[in-house]
Amino acid sequence: MAEAADFQGMSPSPARRWLRRSGALLAGVPLLTGLLQLPLGTSAYATEKTAVADATGSSTVAVSLDSLTPSVPTTGDTITVSGTVTNNGKQAITDAHVGVRVGPSLNSRSAIDSAAKRTGFQSGLDPTEVGGTYVAKFSELTVGVSQPFSISVPVDELDLGADGVYQLGVSLTGRTAAQPWDQILGIQRTFLPWQPDAADTKTKTTYLWPLISTVHLTAETGSDAQQTPVFENDDLAAEISPGGRLDQLVSLGGDLDVTWVLDPDLLASVDAMTRSYQIQDGDTTTAGKNQAIAKQWLAKLETTVKDKEVVALPFADPDLASLAHNGTNVTGSLSHLKDATDVAAGTVDTVLHVTPNTDFAWPTDGALDPSIVKVATSAGADKVIARSDSLVETGGLSYTPSAARPIGGGTTAVVADARLSTEFQGDMTKAATSTLAVQEFLAQSLAISLQEPQKQRSIVIAPQRMPSASQAETMAQALTALRDGNWSESQGLSAAAKAKPDPGATTKVPAESAYSSSLRKQELPQSAFEWIRDTQTSLDNFKVILTDQSRVVTPFGRAMDRGMSTSWRGRAAPAAAFRTSVSSYLNDLTGLVKLIEKSDAQLSGRSATIPVTVQNNLVQGVDHLVLRLTSQQPTRLKIGDGPYDEKPIAVSGEHSQSVKFTTSTKANGPVKVVAQLYTVDGQRYGTPVTFEVKVTEITSTVMLVIGGGFLLLVLAGYRMYTQRKRAAARQAEEDVREAESAGEGGDGTVDTEDSAAEDSQDRPSGESDAESGADDPEHPSDLTPDTGPQSTGPSGTGERVDR
Repeated sequence: MAEAADFQGMSPSPARRWLRRSGALLAGVPLLTGLLQLPLGTSAYATEKTAVADATGSSTVAVSLDSLTPSVPTTGDTITVSGTVTNNGKQAITDAHVGVRVGPSLNSRSAIDSAAKRTGFQSGLDPTEVGGTYVAKFSELTVGVSQPFSISVPVDELDLGADGVYQLGVSLTGRTAAQPWDQILGIQRTFLPWQPDAADTKTKTTYLWPLISTVHLTAETGSDAQQTPVFENDDLAAEISPGGRLDQLVSLGGDLDVTWVLDPDLLASVDAMTRSYQIQDGDTTTAGKNQAIAKQWLAKLETTVKDKEVVALPFADPDLASLAHNGTNVTGSLSHLKDATDVAAGTVDTVLHVTPNTDFAWPTDGALDPSIVKVATSAGADKVIARSDSLVETGGLSYTPSAARPIGGGTTAVVADARLSTEFQGDMTKAATSTLAVQEFLAQSLAISLQEPQKQRSIVIAPQRMPSASQAETMAQALTALRDGNWSESQGLSAAAKAKPDPGATTKVPAESAYSSSLRKQELPQSAFEWIRDTQTSLDNFKVILTDQSRVVTPFGRAMDRGMSTSWRGRAAPAAAFRTSVSSYLNDLTGLVKLIEKSDAQLSGRSATIPVTVQNNLVQGVDHLVLRLTSQQPTRLKIGDGPYDEKPIAVSGEHSQSVKFTTSTKANGPVKVVAQLYTVDGQRYGTPVTFEVKVTEITSTVMLVIGGGFLLLVLAGYRMYTQRKRAAARQAEEDVREAESAGEGGDGTVDTEDSAAEDSQDRPSGESDAESGADDPEHPSDLTPDTGPQSTGPSGTGERVDR
């Protein structure tokens, strides 16, 4: 970004410069007199030693500046600096003191960068020590031992000039046994922003406050009616617990005037924790127990963002650059971005009861190229959050321009300032690091305002997506100090995007070849988007058979959104594991609707039925399925009227259904038969079942022989039955005769009429007299043949039965 050559009004007044020069000259007279009284060799030796000490010994002591208050002083304030000094040398240091050095002012943003990078004391670049009573003295600094210090100096004693950014150094001066003279052995420098009076035109500053996390929810849900969600781990509970990263962000952001940038997936995940949920533990799951924490965090967030500007990213914060570079040539990738965008507003509104702005896209680190812009706006966003180290100024502007830039096609690039946006990266757990970051942030902010004091500009700051708790705390300190300053006022992101663009600011999006190679190495590979395509295909085939599609469409749809999350950058192995787990779970579900394996069968005869069983182990019913049974040799075995037959299938949840297919045989021999499920739109579903049918054809002659034999058995049985019946009747008749004989009235006559009647009653119904005597012993006078007169044909084998 172009820099101003100088800040207006940042040099001391002429009168102040004259007083400083006069004071320096007067202070130098005694020193010059003393030097003239010394031998020339001694003076040269001392001067040389001092120069060597300044050049090589100024890093002997580590000076840590742990706090500087106030961060933005004004007239009448007293500045207090505190920290520690640690002797890292090999000798003890004596006659030591810590002093404060302030000035001169820095005339550009790049000068601030240079001063921040310098290490060690450098004469001419580092200011003189305030001295006097404003020092902290140490009789001795032992090797390896840290000692604290604190110095308070009234602002009036710092001799600050006009508004500007001043260097502030804290140095340690001391002596060693090897070098027994005063020398600067350590220094730490920072910046002191100075603008005691309110600026006529304040810079409008927009700070994005991101509330984003990594992926926590899996695609798996319970089989109960509530579809209990399953989390990969319990890390999210730690983040939202009191003192956790996300809890700190909400607490700190509530006291700031910032624009909240939310990932709807985070809200959906925490909302899922407010009810019953499970946590993966190897191959099993355990019950989650942090419902109260989740409810508390959401309630606090809802209260915090009320009446604040809220920007919702697409669901799960998809990696726009990865999609642009590796996903656009994979079918369906852009449709998932559109889906993730469509559900964003509804998710935020449902959970937080606020209506978010969904017009903004935020590529990783604000890095742009034409393909990223095209993808970012494909889902409906017309504003892209970029960064100034991507859209680098090439027009030679002497100041930092406003963030809004029209880049064509009705799209506005909102260019965040790179220096301010990256100020709080790194380890902010150390007080010294945090203090330096805050002061440099304030210095850069004031430097922007002083570039063109009469020209109001809108500056946007987009920090890292997932700041740590310590980083968030440092950011909050800086913004609080900025609010107390006199040169800046807060503004929302939407207002910044609508600000009038600077005519000279760059609007040219860099070529794809200029995209950062380090960022490209972290991108999701093309295989990640191919996985999304394949998973969607499997899901489409699965959902058409379900009676309640929402039970799988919603969780798997969101899982695919999570599969292209920006949070996977630099985490290739966990990303691959997540994709594998989603695919495995979908395969497990589809496998719960299947054909039962069949053993080989044997068919005898011209026709038969073959049963095939479909099993549904899902909790919901399945429908719109077709079962097809196919003969691999239709010339030998037909299914239905041809080589295959189909039947519609509908099976209730956790039930099975058997379907019978009619078959007809043409020839003997084994036949391979394949059973396969299909969806109603003709897509194969599940694994086919193959079994063998052995066909044995039976001829009509064989059937006649078998039938004749069976008939003979029946007739023989009937013959035996009638013979036994007749024998019983004869025996009964003889018994009656004997009884009558014994009871004759003396003349030996028998009542033959009564006897005949009794005999008639003992015969089977329909049996004639001729039949009753058929088995009587033959007598010579018996001329009637065995067969009845109606039987005229020749007698067959075995006994003949009258018909």
